[in-house]
Amino acid sequence: MTCYDRRDLGLLLLRLGTGGVLAAHGAQKLLGWFGGGGIEGTGRFMESVGYAPGKASARAAGLAETGGGVLLALGLATPAAGAAAAGAMAGAAAVHTPHGFFAQSGGYEYAASLGLTSAGLAVTGPGRLSVDHALGHSVNRGWMVPAALAATAAATAVVLGTRSRRLRSAAQGEQEPLFD
Repeated sequence: MTCYDRRDLGLLLLRLGTGGVLAAHGAQKLLGWFGGGGIEGTGRFMESVGYAPGKASARAAGLAETGGGVLLALGLATPAAGAAAAGAMAGAAAVHTPHGFFAQSGGYEYAASLGLTSAGLAVTGPGRLSVDHALGHSVNRGWMVPAALAATAAATAVVLGTRSRRLRSAAQGEQEPLFD
C-alpha cells in the first residue's frame, strides 16, 4: 500500500476544487447547464464584450474551461489542462478588468485566482493521487509544461490583442457627450 503525503492530498484538493469549478463554468457555456446561456446565449455575450465571432469564442472558452477543468480534476495531461484553463481565465479577466480587482465590483479577482491556480497546477504537477501518476506521467513530461504554457500564452495574446483592437475601433466611432 502506498502512503500518500500531505502534498499529494493538497494537490488533489486543489485539482478537484479548481477543476470542478472550471468544468461547471464551461458547461454553462457549452450546454446551458447551471443557469448558463449555452452556445447561443454565451455567443451573444462574447460578441457584446468584443470576442468575435461569438459562437466560436463561446465554444473555445467552454471547451478550455470544461476540458481543462475535467482534466485538472482527474490529474490527466496536467500541463495542457492547466495551461488551457489559465488561458481561458486570462480572457475572462480581460472582460472584468475595467471594473477593478475585486469581484464584488465586477472585477477580475475570481478569474485571476482560477487562472493562477490552474497555471500553478500545470507547473507543480498533479501529485501521486492522479491519472497522470497512474499512467507513468506519459502526458505529463517536464518539457510539456513550458511548451503548453508558451503555446497558450501566444494564443491568448493573439485573442486578447484582436479583442482590444476591435474594442478600440468601435470606441473611435462613438462621440463623448458634450454635457452631462
